[in-house]
Amino acid sequence: MTTEREDEAMPSDAATADPETLRAQLDEERLKAQSYYQNWQRAAADYQNFKRRVEEERSENARFAQAALIINLLPIIDDFDRALETVDASLAGLTWVHGIELIRRKFHMLLDMAGVEEITADGETFDPTMHEAVAQQPGEDHKVLAVVQKGYKLGDRVVRPAMVVVGNGEEPTI
Repeated sequence: MTTEREDEAMPSDAATADPETLRAQLDEERLKAQSYYQNWQRAAADYQNFKRRVEEERSENARFAQAALIINLLPIIDDFDRALETVDASLAGLTWVHGIELIRRKFHMLLDMAGVEEITADGETFDPTMHEAVAQQPGEDHKVLAVVQKGYKLGDRVVRPAMVVVGNGEEPTI
């Protein structure tokens, strides 16, 4: 006894069909199955590539957001540094000066935790990928003589180059 589905799947003369016709039908169905399987494999690979691209974009966006936040914090940190460098010695022991020093340290710890490093510049050879020359003065050629503004990098990427004064190779006059 056959069900309705079997009747639909099997032609009425399937039992009497010759073996060559059945082999041809079987080969045709195998080709279809192989094609479907290959299409599925391509779709699965496309999906894996899509997931990888989305994850890369997500991490890249996070890095850009972190860099933007750091760039906006650097002027505040510079202001704290300058303010504490100019504190009169008679005020150094006051509690509010100590409080500002603690805030400054917290900002620097925040930069450290984010992976931000200060670019070393003073006394170094001028490197245009890390330093921005804002002036030249008599001194050793291509050596950084002074730092006007600190530079920072996030990992291996420069967030802000150090603004420096560079020696021009002339002998300093006394």
